[in-house]
Amino acid sequence: MMFTNDAYRRWLNLGFDAWVLGVEASTVIALRASKAAMGGDADGREARRMINEKVTAAIELQTAFLTGRLGTDPASATKRVVRKYTRKVRANRRRLS
Repeated sequence: MMFTNDAYRRWLNLGFDAWVLGVEASTVIALRASKAAMGGDADGREARRMINEKVTAAIELQTAFLTGRLGTDPASATKRVVRKYTRKVRANRRRLS
């Protein structure tokens, strides 16, 4: 299967967006780890919040997939998934910074 230039560009951009998401997620992991290292009630609340966010995001994305809201082709579905996680990760980075 040959990619057109447009399809190639879309996947290339998606790959870059996913890479940026990974870098930002690493930052959030470091911020959460430093918060946990301080101990106290805040680290327990942060751990519960993290688990709740992950479960909620997974359920929302599964529901979107099953109802067709992620789109009809793999690239659009991937773009929507990356966009959703990017918003969540950026919000966490701002909150924890």
